[in-house]
Amino acid sequence: MDEDVPVDPNASETIQWRRDASTSRLVRLLWSLGVGTFFAMIAIIAFWRLYDVAAQGGVGSVVVAAVAAIAVTILVLAVDPRAERRLERVATALSISVSSERSLERAVDAAVGTLAMAVVIGGLMGAGRIVSEGDALGDVGAGPFTLLAAFTLPVALLALVLASFLSSRGALDTDEGVLYLADPDQAIDLEVIVGVSTRQVGGAAIVGLTYAQPGGQYVPGPRRIVVPRDVADEVERVAATA
Repeated sequence: MDEDVPVDPNASETIQWRRDASTSRLVRLLWSLGVGTFFAMIAIIAFWRLYDVAAQGGVGSVVVAAVAAIAVTILVLAVDPRAERRLERVATALSISVSSERSLERAVDAAVGTLAMAVVIGGLMGAGRIVSEGDALGDVGAGPFTLLAAFTLPVALLALVLASFLSSRGALDTDEGVLYLADPDQAIDLEVIVGVSTRQVGGAAIVGLTYAQPGGQYVPGPRRIVVPRDVADEVERVAATA
């Protein structure tokens, strides 16, 4: 049974969880590298365009210095535990509205991912150029390196898909036997669940849900969710007694 139902966060029988880039290192890493790859591709193309124009005017070193300064700034933000607060103060000084500290964390993660993937992709492209000019691989040339650089795009897309799949937010009302999920908002009566299977993945569990079909009627709802281990155990216990 699916319907939008509010959850009482003060209810003692309600177990809440949130698994996203803010609470899971794996989700954070996948999201950062996934988004960073796409931004890195754009940044590399923009850099070479800008550098080419600047080099013709004899100021190519200025562009290189500016990019190096940006890279150092990102590294400093990555290791600074108060980076979000500093960014919030800068945004306030510039009259830029910031929705939450979490959005600043995601911005830093995206910047770090962009820098990391720019180094990887740029390194592959640079290695390909060196090999091509030195004729080290004969007729093959820079092909393998270019292919690897291009292959980072589908890998990045896969990383984003995995980050989305491994993310979840919701609550389990053990008294009412209802599983609440967010994004999209759903309320699932555990009485319609006839089977629960779990597979441990690190600190989380992939929970497979099998629904009853009364009168052959399809029961909407997620067939797989990713939740913390203790939540998975509780879902299995409550579903068995519902």
